[in-house]
Amino acid sequence: MSFTRLLAVAKKEIVQILRDPRSLMIVVVMPAILVMLFGYGVNLDLKGLPVYVLDREGSQQSQDLLKRFEVSEYFHIVRTVNSYPEITRALDDGRAKMGLVVPWDFSQRLRDGRPVQIQALVDATDDNSANVLIAYSQAVIQGYSSEIQVNWLRQRGLSVQPAPINVQTRTWYNEDLESSAFIIPGVLALVMSVIGAFLTSLTIAREWERGTMEQLISTPVSAMEIMLGKLVPYFVLGMFDVIVSAVIALYWFRVPFRGSYITLLVSSAMFLVVVLSLGFLISVLAKNQFAASQIALLVTFLPAFLLSGFLFSIEQMPIALQWFTRILPARYYVSVLKKIFLKGTPAALLYADLVPLALFAFVLALLAIRSFHKRLA
Repeated sequence: MSFTRLLAVAKKEIVQILRDPRSLMIVVVMPAILVMLFGYGVNLDLKGLPVYVLDREGSQQSQDLLKRFEVSEYFHIVRTVNSYPEITRALDDGRAKMGLVVPWDFSQRLRDGRPVQIQALVDATDDNSANVLIAYSQAVIQGYSSEIQVNWLRQRGLSVQPAPINVQTRTWYNEDLESSAFIIPGVLALVMSVIGAFLTSLTIAREWERGTMEQLISTPVSAMEIMLGKLVPYFVLGMFDVIVSAVIALYWFRVPFRGSYITLLVSSAMFLVVVLSLGFLISVLAKNQFAASQIALLVTFLPAFLLSGFLFSIEQMPIALQWFTRILPARYYVSVLKKIFLKGTPAALLYADLVPLALFAFVLALLAIRSFHKRLA
C-alpha cells in the first residue's frame, strides 16, 4: 500500500466534497441543525398543561384544592368557566388538555367525613400526555385528601397515626428530569448515521455514474487504497462533527457529562467505522446515487432514530423487536453515549456495548473490503 497514492485519492475526495455544496452543507451544518432541532423541538417534559375549571361550589375549601393545581408546574389553569358545555368545547378545540369539575356539595361532604368525587375530563388523543395528567392529578388530590383527613381527625380529638410506609425518592443521573439530557446524547448517533452512511453511500456510485471509475481502475491505485482514500476524509469530518455536537450539548444545552472524553472518542470512532463501511458497501452494490442514498437512509438513519433507544425505550418494545435491535449497531452506541454522559460509566464497565460495537466494525469493514474490486463488471 502506498501512502502517496492513498493521499492522492483522499485529496480527490476532499475536492469533490468542496465542489458539492449539498454534501458540504450536510457535513458542516447538519450536525448543529440536528442537535438544535432535537434539543428544542423534541420535548418530553409535560409542564404547564392547560386546564379549565368548573367550580360549582366556589367555597374556600374548593379554591384551596384548585390552588394546589395552580402552584404545580405541570398544570396551568387557563380559565374558570360557569357551565359544563364550556369545558367540553375547550377540550374539543384543543384549548384545554383537562377539565376539572368540583361538585356543589364539596365542602359539606368534607365536613361530614363523606367521600367526594372530583371529575377530571382528560383529552386522551395523546395517550402519553393523558397518562401523565391523570397521574399528576391523582397525586395532587391524594395529597390534599390526606391533609383533610388529618385535620378532620384532629378536630374531633382523635389521634393521628403516621403512615407505616414512607417513600423518599432520589433521582440519579438526570436529577432535574430534563428530557434534553436524555435526548441530546443520542443525537450523536443520528449525526454519525447521516455523515457516515449517507454520504459515503454516494462515493463509488458517483464514480460509476460520472464514468470516472474506469480512470480509477486504469491507475496503479489498489482497491484498498481507493477505499481508504475515499473513507478517511469522511472519518475525519465525522469525528469533527462528534466534537461539535458534544460541545453544543455541553455548553449550550448544559447536558451533564460525567464520563471520559477518551471513551467518547473511541466509541464514536468505532461506530463511525461501522457506518462508513456500511455506506461504502451500499455504494459498491448499488452503483446508483439515488438508490444508494435511499438504502443508506433505510438501514442506518431510520433504525438509529426508531429502534436504538434514542427516543423510545427498547424494554417497552415487543419482544421480537427487542431481539431485532441486537443486530443494530446504533443500539450499542446510543447506550454508550447515555452511560458516558449521564452516568459517567467507566470504559471497563461498558464491555457489553463496546464489544458488540467493535465486532460490528470489524465485520462490516471486512465486508466492505471484500466487496470492492478493480474491475468494470
